Parts: sequence; C-alpha cells; structure tokens
Amino acid sequence: MKAIVIHGRLDLRVEDVPTPEPGAGELRLRMAYGGVCGSDLHYWAHGANGEYVVREPLVPGHEVSGTVELDPSGELAPGTPVTVHPATFGTPEPGIEDRPHLWPGGAYLGSASTWPHTQGGMSEHLVVRRDMVRVLPEGVSLRRAALAEPLAVALHGLNVAGDVAGRRVLVSGSGPIGLLAAAAALARGAAEVVSTDVLEGPLERARRLGVHGTVRVGAEQVPPLAFDVVLECSGVPAATSAALVGARRGAVVVQVGMVPNEARPVNLAPLVSKELQLRGSFRFADELDEALELLAARPGIEDVVTHVLPAERAAEAFAAAQDSAASGKVLVSLWHDDPR
Repeated sequence: MKAIVIHGRLDLRVEDVPTPEPGAGELRLRMAYGGVCGSDLHYWAHGANGEYVVREPLVPGHEVSGTVELDPSGELAPGTPVTVHPATFGTPEPGIEDRPHLWPGGAYLGSASTWPHTQGGMSEHLVVRRDMVRVLPEGVSLRRAALAEPLAVALHGLNVAGDVAGRRVLVSGSGPIGLLAAAAALARGAAEVVSTDVLEGPLERARRLGVHGTVRVGAEQVPPLAFDVVLECSGVPAATSAALVGARRGAVVVQVGMVPNEARPVNLAPLVSKELQLRGSFRFADELDEALELLAARPGIEDVVTHVLPAERAAEAFAAAQDSAASGKVLVSLWHDDPR
C-alpha cells in the first residue's frame, strides 16, 4: 500500500509499505481523509514535536476518516463509514482513574512519543482495535468526519472550563483548534463568543462561523475584565498574557493550545490579582462521540476546511497548513473515491 512517510526535517515522501493484516480484536480500514495537525507539522518542519524526535520513518495523521475494509468478526460490513479515536490508553493511576487520556504508557496515532513510533493514518489502509472505531452518524460525510478529532480536543477544553451556557467566552487564536473551540462554545449556548488572532484571514473564518466579535491582536485591544471563560488556543506566550488581561475577576482560563516544554515569558500578575483559575487541557477522553453528534447537527462547522489536496501533493498540503493567513484546516485525500 501507499503511505505518506516523514523521514526527518522537511523530508516527506510517498512510499510503498506493507499492507497490514488485522489480528484478534482488530479491523482494517480503507482510509479516506487525514487532517494536517500541528504535531504533524512539527514532525515535518522540524523533525520533532517538542521532545519527541523522529527516529524512524513515521506515517503521520490522527485526524482521520475512512471505511471498513475487513472486519474478521463480521460485526461491521465492508464500506461502513467511520472515524477513529486515535488513543490507546495506558495504566490507571490513583486520582485520575476517570481521565484515561492522562494515564502513563498510552499511545497516539502518528506519534514519535513511543518506541517503536506509533504509525498514523495517512496511508491507504490502517489496522486499529475495534474499540477505537466510531461509525459515522447519518449525514456526516467522510470529509467532515476528519474534523471529529480536533473538534473533540476543543470540546475537552470546554469540559475543563465548565459550563459555558449563558457566559462570555474569549477564544484566543483562530487556527483550526481555535475555530472549532469557538464553534463548540456557540453550540453549547455561550452568550457571547469573541475570537482573537494576529491575522485577518483566521478572523474572517471565525466570523463565518458566527462568533459575536473578533479582535485583531496588535491592532486592537482585548477588552479587559470582559470574559467569564478564556480558551487560549494559540500556544503563544503573548497571547496567554493578553488572555489573562481579558478575563474577569475569578474567571477560568484554559490553556488548550500546545506549548513547547521550555521556560517562556508570561505575565502572571493578573492571575494573582484577579484570582484566576488557570487550567491545562490535554487531548481528550471520550469527547469524540459528542464531536460526531455536533458535526451531524451543525454541518456548517465544515467551513473550517479550506484546502483538500491529494496524497501525491502531501508536501504541498503540509506547506499550506503552515500558512495560517491563508489556510484553516487542511485535509489530505488518501487514495480513495469518496462518493460523499
């Protein structure tokens, strides 16, 4: 089968690799779409994602959709449209029994955090455990289903924040995760959702999703003391500092955007003087199911997709995803004929 393979920094190839065979409790999928995530970009652009270095050829991709090709159990018929929960969870620890995404020893599709690396889904075929597969709701296309994983990340950030119904929400950063976080906050009944970014392109995409307002950072001021909940989705230190200013006294600020494992300058004075609650959000647990329901109920969320490129142009797709002024979510079409 063919696969997109990262060998190191700026070294991405389309190669022939062995077609996997499902074992006990597994099934094989024919892949349809793969979304280019920030971690995929880091592996491609830098040969590493934080401390996780590409040490062997790595197939990226954990934002995926496809159809069942072979289910030895006979439970799912060939052609059944699905997406995949990309995590396998590790060993429970006291105090986090209900948060399997935090258990040590887990793995994630398309990740160099494990050895051997956990290969991802940007390939013709993928073998996964049956419990990782989610059948798509009626009306959710394979293309839209590729948004389920990043939407689940956004929904988890909201769950970390708490109930946002009737509340004022600031979404810092309007990249793909920020756009999906804004859409999720709107769906959950936030009274006001305001999105920020340093670029006009992402802000225009946020406006198309229906946010109540936008702030172009650097040209406009984030309203101080204005928001009950802040979702920081950019991972940029200056954005975190601005988000703390925008939070009202006693507000909740959730760091959703990934940040490097290094010391970075952030002004924490507002955290102290306003008794803010600063919380972290990491991947997700079971929010993938809610994400699929939301994609079925709100098909307009698919507007965050700005580019769909064939697998043979994967390097071009990754480059497009790096250009946040021009692109929202970039998808790679994976050697398939999608009638939907």
